[in-house]
Amino acid sequence: MNQLFRPPVVNSLLGRLLRAGLNPLSFDQDRVLLQSGQVLHDAGEEVSTVYFPETSLICLSGKLNLNSSHELGLIGQDGLVGITAMSGKNLDYIKAIVQKPGSAIKISAPVLQREMQKNPQVQLALFEYLNQFLAQTIQIAVCSKFHLLEARLARYLLTTKDHLASTEFHLTHEFIAQSLGVRRVGVTKAAVALQRLQLISYSRGEIKILDESRLEDMTCDCYRLIREISKSVDK
Repeated sequence: MNQLFRPPVVNSLLGRLLRAGLNPLSFDQDRVLLQSGQVLHDAGEEVSTVYFPETSLICLSGKLNLNSSHELGLIGQDGLVGITAMSGKNLDYIKAIVQKPGSAIKISAPVLQREMQKNPQVQLALFEYLNQFLAQTIQIAVCSKFHLLEARLARYLLTTKDHLASTEFHLTHEFIAQSLGVRRVGVTKAAVALQRLQLISYSRGEIKILDESRLEDMTCDCYRLIREISKSVDK
């Protein structure tokens, strides 16, 4: 009998859950391609599906009012989108939008909830990730409140680089502004300042980090703290 071929799991959190005993049949054949700008769920919507990004990158934001939002973080191949489903409360107040197109594994939220109830080790791994997510979100909130936009932009670009494992990626000023919860003109001025220092190059949405070490010097301590939080759980 031919065995069913399953491509290797790229998402490290999903790999950890499988090692903890998550039933692979719960997401079998559910690898999907996400498109740039695609909204996986909006604030106030019910979360019916949880996504584990592989080559895609997802931006999370919270709504401040009808016209603006607040940065909450980026989710790459070390996390999941739809975290509120873990509590059994499927209503989410976080907007999740695809920043970089690519693949992801999707699992039905009710299925993941049942897997958590059946397996304490799966539940523990997800709660550890939840603690990591909350710690990073709190740090980003502090950064957004107290630090200059140039430092926040440098942090955002470096975090994107970490998630994608690449110093080159596509990001428009408009998308960055929406993600950081600031005006587009502010992002443009901050990006120009980083270009003048020859830390990045930017043309029609194509960003290249030219000097990673000096760009890190431009950030506040939040980038290093967020990176350490991620490393503390991703073992």
